[in-house]
Amino acid sequence: MAGWILLLGAVLCVARGVSGADPVIETTPDVTSGSKVVISCNITGAPSPISGHSWVKEGKTLASDETSLEYTNFLIEEVNGDSSGIYECIFNTNPVSMAVVYVKVKPHVTHYKKSEHGNEGDVGVLTCKCNSYPPVTQWTWLKVTSDGNEPVVNGTSDRFFIRSSGNKTELRIVSLDLEADPGEYICNGTNDLGSDGASVSLRVRSRLAALWPFLGIVAEVLVLVTIIFIYEKRRKPDELPDDDDGGSAPLKSNASNHKDKQVRQRNSN
Repeated sequence: MAGWILLLGAVLCVARGVSGADPVIETTPDVTSGSKVVISCNITGAPSPISGHSWVKEGKTLASDETSLEYTNFLIEEVNGDSSGIYECIFNTNPVSMAVVYVKVKPHVTHYKKSEHGNEGDVGVLTCKCNSYPPVTQWTWLKVTSDGNEPVVNGTSDRFFIRSSGNKTELRIVSLDLEADPGEYICNGTNDLGSDGASVSLRVRSRLAALWPFLGIVAEVLVLVTIIFIYEKRRKPDELPDDDDGGSAPLKSNASNHKDKQVRQRNSN
């Protein structure tokens, strides 16, 4: 009896091994350059009939169909920073079968802003990012000077602080100096395939720069008040003759009435 149980157990194990075996999916080798590049996946030993395929990158479905082919492909127009990444080819089987194709390029570093502005004494922030795959493994910052590019070291003089995380880096300059800090800075990112950099310009304004708009408004108000005052001052003497004319009108009228009375008296005599 024990022998039958062992034999039955061996048969069940073999059955599970055959039905639960993972399919074999052959994929395109890693892609690093090119245009009109076709990446593909070919499945062997699918666990069930195939009812369709899809291509997914970073959680977004790029293409899909409902064919039963054991082969699927996807066209990449241009291999660059935006198109690099991990592509998943998915076969609609039960359970789902999938594999990945890697599209890799060297870093494509860009700045958040080409030029940053800060006030003297404030904190200046310069930021760069990289949207390519694989992620940047090392970030460095440089300042362009007449003697060449000088490395900016984290914590230098307790004013320079670099914070990097994956495909983003940030340089903070505490208490901006009007003379020492303005200029061009370069952020440089490196991964397994190479390196790339971007330039950011930093401009530092004087503390008084923020007062100029207010002082301009005050000056405009003073000019306007002065013009109104001068206008009122000149307008008052011009009104005096009008008052005199208005006062003399009754005198002329009285003289005319007096002459009329004299004429009437002569006629009555």
